Amino acid sequence: MKLPMPDQPSPTLHTLFVLLGANLGDPRQTFADARQQLTEQVGDIQQASALYETAAWGVTDQPTYLNQVLRLGTLLPPYAVLERTQAIEQALGRVRLERWGARLIDIDLLFYDDQVVQTPTLTLPHPLLHERRFTLAPLADIAPNWLHPVLGRTVAKLLADCTDVSDVRKC
Repeated sequence: MKLPMPDQPSPTLHTLFVLLGANLGDPRQTFADARQQLTEQVGDIQQASALYETAAWGVTDQPTYLNQVLRLGTLLPPYAVLERTQAIEQALGRVRLERWGARLIDIDLLFYDDQVVQTPTLTLPHPLLHERRFTLAPLADIAPNWLHPVLGRTVAKLLADCTDVSDVRKC
């Protein structure tokens, strides 16, 4: 059997969850632009959570964020998804100056099927997903029963057990 090249589509439709985040510029418009580019370059959006206004996490002295989780169907392998989402971020004005700092757009890969990947450039599932209420709340909107392949708990259970007390409000 011939395997597809790493940057080539596979014949299998994969389930991908991504988190959009922004706290600079016009996040609603940026999200609309990101959703369009994700559809054109990564795959069809199958579900979208509500928008959430959330407190900054990590570096807290910055404006509040807008967050949304999307479920996509993609034919791309994980590394191609990462490459394309980073290119979308850059096209939308993302500049990486400070870890967890203010930004025009952030597109985090949360889950890719039930795959577990740990490399210097990509970790799946997202390594901090279970510690972040701003990620778990919108993810629970669309996938409460999705099972974390490493922790063995559903998204709903991860949210219920999350010790993060940051303010997260549905818009």
